[in-house]
Amino acid sequence: MKIENILFAGETLFKSLDVFDPDYIPPNYNFRENQMEGLAISIRPVFRNSRPINTVILGQCATGKTTAVKKIFEMVKENKDDLICCYINCQLHNTIYSVFSKIHKEIVGIEPPVSGLSITRLYQIIVEQLKKKELNLIVAFDDINYLLHEVDVNKIFYDLLRVNEEYDSVEIGVFAILSDIEFRFELEKNVSSVFSPHEILFPPYTYNEIHDILLDRVKAGFYPNVISNELLGEITNQTYESGDLRVGINLLKIAGNIAESKGSRSIKDEHVDEAIAKNVSVSLKQSLESLTEEEKELIGLIAKEDKIFNAKDLFNDFNEKTGLKYHKFNTILNKLEFLRLIDIKFTGKGTRGNSRQIILRFNIDDINKCQV
Repeated sequence: MKIENILFAGETLFKSLDVFDPDYIPPNYNFRENQMEGLAISIRPVFRNSRPINTVILGQCATGKTTAVKKIFEMVKENKDDLICCYINCQLHNTIYSVFSKIHKEIVGIEPPVSGLSITRLYQIIVEQLKKKELNLIVAFDDINYLLHEVDVNKIFYDLLRVNEEYDSVEIGVFAILSDIEFRFELEKNVSSVFSPHEILFPPYTYNEIHDILLDRVKAGFYPNVISNELLGEITNQTYESGDLRVGINLLKIAGNIAESKGSRSIKDEHVDEAIAKNVSVSLKQSLESLTEEEKELIGLIAKEDKIFNAKDLFNDFNEKTGLKYHKFNTILNKLEFLRLIDIKFTGKGTRGNSRQIILRFNIDDINKCQV
């Protein structure tokens, strides 16, 4: 390697490392004009003193759903003072109290006390503050599927959507951001009829769209000439095949770090190859990180051996390790299936044909890379 190609101490390839973070919101948000218009239509009634349109924002992982909602919320905050837009990450806020605490903070500006306040009282404070300040509210639940197995989503939705029956001057709308259309069937009939959402679909990005988005990240995140067009094309191919834009963004970050750690002034073929070898599915990693300790114990048992498990035998192993009963085991099993970490297959054998096989959907090595 020539001396001019060596990166010296204190030098970096990254103009802005934040550009490659999952929470980064790009200034240029392309290829989602129709979806942004749909969100604007859902919010527009509030500008005419009417209720916002409840909306389901549907699409695969990494199709721009979260970014679109955050962008439209930023626009609202700049143009309408009497509409509170509250974004809730359901992976982080996965209890009823936590959800209402986040809404309380958005309205009042401070967190409520962590104890000594009932959920009913917290809800009353939220509604009273909305009425007192003459505010309306839109709550966006991101990855709402993470709530389905933890709390009573029906109660949260019912409380929010029925508020104007008691306070006719307060209007509340709900946005549900998710990747699974079956969510609607999780709601009770009386809640589903009130929710009655408008749907906005986020289709997967095309190859050219993925390339252009990654190119924007390269221009914003790296200094000039850090990565060649050919290597960006290779990362685009990997991203398109995975169906997850976050894979490409993560590969750029990993390859840049590898190149930098080796003192190179640019990303080489071997750096991209090493990044691909190290990269684990972003969606898999996020799903695993969101699990409780008991849930990690169970997925760890399933990932211990490359085989199909019988549910009864798996429960015996789980019970021996955790002491938890069958009801809890079954609840966790259903959640793992809902998160698409496992498949559950009924064999037609056993009592009433209810014997089940448990099949891991991912490679064992990928699970272990995530250090479950």
